[in-house]
Amino acid sequence: MAVAPSHHRTWQKKLAREARLRFVGGLCVGLPGVAARLRAELLQIMARPSTDPARSHVALSAAITEFDSRQQAWLDSANRLLRQSLLAGEPAPEPVAAPPTITSFELVSNEAIEGRIIASRLAAQLLELVALELDSVRRVTQFLEDQELGPADALRPETWCLRLIEAWEAAGLSRKTLDLLWTPMLEALAPLGISGYTAVRRFYDEQGAASEDELRSYRIKRTESERHAPAAAAAAAAAAQQAGGMAAAQGAAGAASGAASMPSGLMPAGGAGAPGWVAMGAARQKSQGVLAQLRGFLQNVAGSRSNGGPPPGRASLGDAGGYVISPALQHALVSPPTAIQSAWFHTAPADDDFDPGQVVAPVALAVRQQSSALKSVASSDEEKAIIEIIALMFQSILNEDRIPAGIRIWFARLQVPVLRVALAEPAFFNDTEHPARQLIDRMGACVLGFEAAALNGTTLEAEVKRVVQVIEQYPDTGSRVFQLVLKEFQKFLEKNLTGQTATARELVSLAQQIEQKETLAIQYTIQLRDMLLEMPVDSDVREFLFKQWSDVLAMSAIRFGAEHENTQKFKKAALDLVWSASAKPSKEERAKVIRQLPLLQTVLRQGLTLSNIVGERQDEMIKSLMDIVAEAFLAKTNEIPQERIIALAERLAHLEDALDEVVTEEYPLSAESIELMLGIDTSSIQVIADDGALVQPEVLEWAKNLSLGNWFLLDHNASPLQVQYVWHSQHKQLHLFAALSGSCFLFQMRRMGHYLQAGLLLPRDAEGITARAARDALAKIEANPERLLQ
Repeated sequence: MAVAPSHHRTWQKKLAREARLRFVGGLCVGLPGVAARLRAELLQIMARPSTDPARSHVALSAAITEFDSRQQAWLDSANRLLRQSLLAGEPAPEPVAAPPTITSFELVSNEAIEGRIIASRLAAQLLELVALELDSVRRVTQFLEDQELGPADALRPETWCLRLIEAWEAAGLSRKTLDLLWTPMLEALAPLGISGYTAVRRFYDEQGAASEDELRSYRIKRTESERHAPAAAAAAAAAAQQAGGMAAAQGAAGAASGAASMPSGLMPAGGAGAPGWVAMGAARQKSQGVLAQLRGFLQNVAGSRSNGGPPPGRASLGDAGGYVISPALQHALVSPPTAIQSAWFHTAPADDDFDPGQVVAPVALAVRQQSSALKSVASSDEEKAIIEIIALMFQSILNEDRIPAGIRIWFARLQVPVLRVALAEPAFFNDTEHPARQLIDRMGACVLGFEAAALNGTTLEAEVKRVVQVIEQYPDTGSRVFQLVLKEFQKFLEKNLTGQTATARELVSLAQQIEQKETLAIQYTIQLRDMLLEMPVDSDVREFLFKQWSDVLAMSAIRFGAEHENTQKFKKAALDLVWSASAKPSKEERAKVIRQLPLLQTVLRQGLTLSNIVGERQDEMIKSLMDIVAEAFLAKTNEIPQERIIALAERLAHLEDALDEVVTEEYPLSAESIELMLGIDTSSIQVIADDGALVQPEVLEWAKNLSLGNWFLLDHNASPLQVQYVWHSQHKQLHLFAALSGSCFLFQMRRMGHYLQAGLLLPRDAEGITARAARDALAKIEANPERLLQ
């Protein structure tokens, strides 16, 4: 008897609730073990000598005493808060009271905000370790409930990490103790999370929650539904506009526009845990929608003027044309020094070992004060609105704790230059590819994966400072200066990213030679085919020359040089083989073949060895060629005329002169062949070669246009690692990623596309910091629209 659809849906939702209950129960059961691990770590820290005052014997004794006295309170509070998080997915009750007035709101304390930041950091680091198991659970839960996990879902690491930090502080445990135990806390929670997610997936499998076919079909169905999003969003925009909600209409239309411009293969099929190329498409859609909503707010401001239109000589900020900044504001924007610069220079200690994090708060205050000062001289509501939006965006950038504090301070100094551009160029709010946005996104993406200590004193840090100072020196040039320094910054990345480690520098040199060698091999093959087109040469000899000997010539040209005697010797061997394997009607010619055959065999073996063809495989090739030469003694076919042999020799000697630029296809690649080619140790190099897997064309196209310097989460052999994209070869067939530890990963193009397609290579910042800052600004404006004009 078939189960009714409604009953089946009820069963699915019940299954998802049971899964969450089991997951939270597993966390609660495992927390005493985490606490025991943390106490043991405190004892180990005490046993190790240290000059750090925070790790003195007295401080550690106090920390152990504190932990012993409040450990149980932390566990009890964590159990209670984790179980409360299960209610996050329940439907909210109908409101029974009137909406609260403004007097009923409370300010969120600094301690609470800091606690959320700490929990976010912990969750972000945990997510790298539990990503695979979480994604497996997320996919099934999404299928069962036909929706993504909510922002406060108990299954999300952000949720249970926040509960643990809240419990820590509720128990009276100090943040100093938490700082001491940060790494062991992470190391203890990661296996607990992995175990919990694995248990949930096992439960789903036992209950027959969803087969792989069902999950695949569901994902396809969601993708298809996304393809119809433009029409649905357009309808929503029309409805919102009829209701008078201009900002909402603009946002919906912007989302529709973003969806319509995206290839169907890149339409988002999920949220967290979705493959990187899907996440990138979803992020692009979000950015377009946010910009559209911001434009809606600006148009509302422009449309609400009491005089019914812009002042003479001035265009509306929502129009396509430019905007003439009022004289008072123009003067304020170019009057040095700005408040941000003053905060930086007056706050930074004179010594070299200061903590930039101590300067962020004064600079953030200066950003706010500077915005208030500029708004006080603004002559129109439009100017005030744009000043406020840009200020909110830079406040968000200053709060981006994934970027080292010292870099955030330099970013803050771009607030006034960006404000000038936003006032003068409406494209800043229309185009996600605006040079000012692109520059900040590129610099932010490049420093995103660094700890402050690892970035201090590097050429990358110096380049960011130089870029900011150049922009400050040209206050009236608008987006042109941003475009100029963007190009300079991109050139800097191309030249300097691989200089961070000796391994990366060596590997780039190696990879360039590999691609050059493979390009030459293809070019030599083309030239040999052309030269032997009408010659009576045995088909097996042709195949040997095209496949094996062209590779030998290319290897020799790279290692020794095209004019080296070894390369010339291998070219002559090709000629001798062609002549020896052709018909020999005269005794003199046969005698000549017999005399030169030992030398020819020796040279052939040398070339094959250079190309890593050794042992039995080499013996089989040489024997096959010698059999062909022997058969040529009895051949009745026409011999190759001597003048043809002379012409062939001439062309072989100057083969490089006829080579054309050829973009390579994928070719065999391995750590062993690299080691043989250049004789270097490959222990720190992971070669991830082409495996023949099919990759969607849209993914390959996206892979070819990845930006150097961006950080990714690479899951190679079940070992998640943060890596930076530092180099690609001339024809983009080879791509290098480097970790701060010194490990390097060399990808071939299709394999990299396969990793992106499978979600094994995930961008750390698919959205971009300016899009994220715009989204944060929009949230604050929606909550308090009056702030735009105050």
